[in-house]
Amino acid sequence: MVRSALRRFLGQQPGLYVVGEAAEDQELLAQLEVACPDLVLLDWDLPGRPVADLIPALRRPDCQPAVIVLAVRPEPAQSALDAGAEAFVYKGESPKRLLTT
Repeated sequence: MVRSALRRFLGQQPGLYVVGEAAEDQELLAQLEVACPDLVLLDWDLPGRPVADLIPALRRPDCQPAVIVLAVRPEPAQSALDAGAEAFVYKGESPKRLLTT
């Protein structure tokens, strides 16, 4: 439900195009084989391998998306940044914060 709402919200923003969504890590990696997005919004609690291990796997020589990690708690922020995320957004913040980031 949250993923669907986020997709609708982002799809309404000028200049932003949602090219996919994934419910777990293997689905995300498979989609990145087909499309190379400029940005990946990554849920800290995405099912599969730990996100800190997943972030480096999102980048290949031919595809280097920026990664913003989203989480329901602010505590994982430093771990996400240490793993290579460009930014972290706490889900309790306003949607405008995500757009600004």
